[in-house]
Amino acid sequence: MSDGNTFVIPADHPAFPGHFPGQPIVPGVLLLGHVAAALARARAPARIAAIRDAKFIAPLGPGEACTIAFADLPSGEVRFECRSGTRVLARGTLAVDAASR
Repeated sequence: MSDGNTFVIPADHPAFPGHFPGQPIVPGVLLLGHVAAALARARAPARIAAIRDAKFIAPLGPGEACTIAFADLPSGEVRFECRSGTRVLARGTLAVDAASR
């Protein structure tokens, strides 16, 4: 996989107080938002047409670094993987708008 992007969600992000009190984790939708933004930066003007599948494997906590990597599939879809160190956090497959390939 290539096109690594690393980001950190700060502990004071507004998503944490309700997700979950006492044990904050980054919501999956916020993680997918970073995947979409990273894809747009790495493959401009790429745009996600559909999320074919996404699996959330391990939680990402406040202040933890997350790296996103992409791999092109023969079908024209893009595989993504989110990691924190050696831990896989999430992975999935994205359909990319044909006009943006």
